[in-house]
Amino acid sequence: MKFVIVFVALFGLALAAPPSASGEASIVRSDSEVGPQSYNYAVETSDGKSASEEGHIENLGAEDEAIAVKGQFSYIGDDGVTYQVSYIADKNGFQPSGAHLPVAPEV
Repeated sequence: MKFVIVFVALFGLALAAPPSASGEASIVRSDSEVGPQSYNYAVETSDGKSASEEGHIENLGAEDEAIAVKGQFSYIGDDGVTYQVSYIADKNGFQPSGAHLPVAPEV
């Protein structure tokens, strides 16, 4: 049940950005598969936004059962640059990466 909530929340977030200056964006591709122990989806819009994600349950039936998620999203910024963020969310927390994101200094 948790993965369905995560799926719906992230799908909504991917499509919630305001429409482009040229008008409303339309969905040009949308694929999804939701099962009892895993899911995946991919969506692209006519204004250059895209998002994809896959998730599955780790340690099914164990006390430390959890969802592990891997995905990415991208969009074209107001400066014309395409920004892309890849991420993993699992027992170690949310771990985003992208060329435009700051990186913590190594100790």
